Amino acid sequence: MGHRKKISLKATLQSQQFRLKAQQKAAHAVQVAEQKGKRKLQGKLNPSPPTIPFKPTDKILLIGEGNFSFARALLVDAPVELEHLPPSSVTATSYDSEGDCYAKYPDAREIVETLRSRGAEVLFGIDATKLHKYPAFKGRRWDTLVWNFPHAGKGITDQDRNILSNQRLILDFLRCAPHCLMQGPVPLVCRKRPRKNQDDDDDDDYGMAAADISDSDIDTSIPSTATSSGRGTVLITLRNVPPYTAWDVPRLAKNPPKPSKTGETPNPSYKLLRSFVFHRSLWKGYEHRMTKGERAHGQGTTGIGGEDRTWEFYLRD
Repeated sequence: MGHRKKISLKATLQSQQFRLKAQQKAAHAVQVAEQKGKRKLQGKLNPSPPTIPFKPTDKILLIGEGNFSFARALLVDAPVELEHLPPSSVTATSYDSEGDCYAKYPDAREIVETLRSRGAEVLFGIDATKLHKYPAFKGRRWDTLVWNFPHAGKGITDQDRNILSNQRLILDFLRCAPHCLMQGPVPLVCRKRPRKNQDDDDDDDYGMAAADISDSDIDTSIPSTATSSGRGTVLITLRNVPPYTAWDVPRLAKNPPKPSKTGETPNPSYKLLRSFVFHRSLWKGYEHRMTKGERAHGQGTTGIGGEDRTWEFYLRD
């Protein structure tokens, strides 16, 4: 009996310690949130310009375009920084066949005609997880691979299975991306201010789960000035709210799971170059289209609250 009381007391003490730590953690979280709110307010009073992750000299491959409105935004009424981007430098792809694309997105036909008339390359029936297998891509490399709001589109209602399905999609895409990325030295970007003082939304290095990303996730060795071309990068944009946060894209890229089958090729490891707010309004005429049913016609949303955020990665040496 005495022995059981001793165990019970130990369990009680551990429970009390756990509650105390939880209370302290919650109090700290509130304090951090208040400080972050103040910094964000200050940032809004003195906002920095939106991040444009492209240069006029880049060759850009767009993955999983819906109605191709983002491709159009790169070439028609583009931001002033991209006024001299040659249309021939843009390759826009869709997973759907051309017929399915036009049926799902009625405005896509006119947009595609505009893109092609300007000299951009438009390809249909392209699976983002098998890029290296298409003859049209053989021997070709791009400076930037862009996938805005990827989704498996399988309509899985079970949340855990849905998350797993989309994580597999991202991993398979990241596995084949190196075949299409430009090779070269580590890419360089201009940092507007020291990393520790990056308080507002843009050019923020923190990713989908800020508290879960350590300093080692970000390449802090990048010089504070320099904008030269180098190794190709992968840009993935998602809404920074559940369930998308549960996909944990930064972790999938940095520390992909080990192969589950013997002889299976492991996923390449990437480095997070930067993360920043994706401003839809910056890209004139861009309209996000979802993958299934009524949502494909603009009726769906990508989560309530949060923000659209882009993560930019490059391959580790």
